[in-house]
Amino acid sequence: MAMGTHDYTDDPRNAEILVSVNGDLVPRAEAAVSVFDSGFVLGDGVWEGLRLHKRGIPFLDRHLRRLYEGARALDFDIGLSADALTERIFACLDANDMEDGVHIRVMITRGLKATPYQDPRVTVGPPTIVIVPEYKAPSPEVAGRGIALFTVHVRRTGPDMQDQKLNSHSKLNCILACIQAAKAGADEALMLDPAGFVATCNSTHFFIVRDGEVWTSDGDYCLGGITRANVLRLCRENGIVARERRFSLTDVYSADEAFVTGTFAGLVPVREVDGRTIGTMTADDPDRATTRRLTELYRALVDRESRRP
Repeated sequence: MAMGTHDYTDDPRNAEILVSVNGDLVPRAEAAVSVFDSGFVLGDGVWEGLRLHKRGIPFLDRHLRRLYEGARALDFDIGLSADALTERIFACLDANDMEDGVHIRVMITRGLKATPYQDPRVTVGPPTIVIVPEYKAPSPEVAGRGIALFTVHVRRTGPDMQDQKLNSHSKLNCILACIQAAKAGADEALMLDPAGFVATCNSTHFFIVRDGEVWTSDGDYCLGGITRANVLRLCRENGIVARERRFSLTDVYSADEAFVTGTFAGLVPVREVDGRTIGTMTADDPDRATTRRLTELYRALVDRESRRP
């Protein structure tokens, strides 16, 4: 398995989990959707990744807002209110006696089709709602060592092509970017916008630190990341200058620090980009003071905002 931000140690408890499929709790080995489901046929759906922390889910309202906005953009009704979906998520967690250290994938597709064709008008059933909770803890080795990125040729597209703010099941551009980075021996892909400025990574958001300032992209070509927004919020609240702006690979290669963010692993340092060591971070001298400080602040924020309805 690649040693990227989503690396984890397999937990034997996951073999016996119950998965919620349209409200029914089904053993993992029996959980399935139809071959005529919109998600299987065309990747027609939206999803969210959540964390269970101390019996609560941090930032759940923001995750659900993004999920429902995505469904509206794809012009389908999820069929449940946000409160009802929240109840279903926690019912699944409670059925599995889960309290902490859990990653939850909520996947919602347009539903069953009468025939395998793209037109939404051939959908004949209500949306399919699947909730998969798994015991998953981020690898401490990854956070300690940092990850390597490789800049790929696959670009983030503009909203007139496929809007990158839409967290859809269709992720082929990110998958192609991930493949290219893996073939180059890196952990994740660094992706550029159509003008050649740094946009984001294939599955995380990218930040650099220069002269004590935290920079990330202008956000026009990336998903509206929940962790990304929280890092910017923490910077504002703690006197750290943060800028959402365009910057180039030259700025990256000469940065003092770099890190990526995501729901699963929080903040993870970047040790190199395109073979270039970032700052002075090495195995013997992990000098990344701003990244460490923001990591501590983020963990405290997660503790404060892990809520259960």
